[in-house]
Parts: sequence; C-alpha cells; structure tokens
Amino acid sequence: MSELPQVVCMDQETRLQEDDHHSIKLWLRLLTCSSLIESRLRSALREEFDTTLPRFDFMAQLERVPEGLTMGDLSRRMMVSGGNVSGIAAQLVGEGLVDRSPVPDNRRTFMVKLTPKGRRSFRKMAQQHEQWIIKLLGHLELSEVEQLMVLLDRVKRGL
Repeated sequence: MSELPQVVCMDQETRLQEDDHHSIKLWLRLLTCSSLIESRLRSALREEFDTTLPRFDFMAQLERVPEGLTMGDLSRRMMVSGGNVSGIAAQLVGEGLVDRSPVPDNRRTFMVKLTPKGRRSFRKMAQQHEQWIIKLLGHLELSEVEQLMVLLDRVKRGL
C-alpha cells in the first residue's frame, strides 16, 4: 500500500473565537476534517495514478451504473456543471477509459460508460482509495465510528 502524502492544509478552525456559538465551532471542525481528508486524497490520486479527484468521482459514478449515464445524470450526481462533466468526459474518452455516444432517440443527449480499460483502471484506483480511507480513519475504534455515524445522521436529518 502506498503512503499518503503529507499535505499542508490551512485549518479552518484557526478562525474561531472563544465566544463563537457551539454550532460555528462544530461547522468549522467538520469543514476542517473534510478539507484535510480531501487534500490527502487529491495528492495521493495525483501522485499514485496521475489523476484528479473529479476524474475519480466521474469514474466512480459510471462504475455504479455499468449500462452508463447521460451527461446530465452525471452532472446531477456529481453536483457540478455540465461543462465540468463534458471536460472530464472528453479527457477520459481521449484516454480510452470512457465511451461517449449519442442517445438513439435524442441526438443532443450523450450516454457515457466505462470501457473495459476504464473499468480496470478505476478498480485499481478504488482499491487503493479504500486503503487510504482506512489509513486516514482507521485509528478510530468501531464504537467511536458508530457514535459519529449516529450523530452525523442526526445532523443530516436536521438539514
């Protein structure tokens, strides 16, 4: 398993004031943790696979739906603009990792799916990605993870 690169990430919590509301403190702690994890993953993907997190996410969406997705569906799933998705698709098509073809009944809509080469490539990345996540969060005990999951579920439902 490859090592995760050390990434310097400005800690969002440095903005805190002692008298800030506890909700602000929680928000900044969540943001800091998310940013630190994402920075480490971005660097690791770049160093190990010469790819980006958006490309990894794009391929992950296609891995989940082997018959493919329209560009619009991909855009909605990734919560990015159609232009971002089109740019990533063009790169991956050029590398032979993705096929893009018009939808038969609607020539303006394109369907995108992983090629066999793309599927193999993604699976290698996904296996390593899983190991990186385990390394980043594996120091937590199962009971701590369960507690966090319950609390974060309350946060999610409250939103």
